[in-house]
Amino acid sequence: MRLYDLRPAPGSQKKRKRLGRGESSGLGKTSGRGHKGQKARSGGGVGPGFEGGQMPLQRRLPKRGFTNIFKKTFSLVNLAALAGFAENSVIDAEVLVAAGIIRASGDPVKLLAKGDLDKPLVVKVQAASQKALERIQALGGRVEILTL
Repeated sequence: MRLYDLRPAPGSQKKRKRLGRGESSGLGKTSGRGHKGQKARSGGGVGPGFEGGQMPLQRRLPKRGFTNIFKKTFSLVNLAALAGFAENSVIDAEVLVAAGIIRASGDPVKLLAKGDLDKPLVVKVQAASQKALERIQALGGRVEILTL
């Protein structure tokens, strides 16, 4: 089989509707839109959520809560994710992104104590839980807290 032998599956490709090309085409005159009315007009039709004049659902439901625009979001890293690194290696945000542990976002990194670690490491993050700090220091490693 060659590239030029490839064909689309039968019935998978339809011809496009050619609108307004004479009465005998079946789609002449009003081009399949019927006579007048809102849906016959250019740009016509109802918007999303319109319920025929009835109060729309998104306006009937009560508002709830609020969004804190000053909220700080962290990229979370567990101790288990650091188990693959070599002993005494320096781990910062760039290393974590390269390893695929966090996404390349501008979010600060927080270290959490979930999982096991069996070697000393030097970790540079913006925040860490107290338990994570204790566990890394108990292994002979250290955590450097960077400013936010």
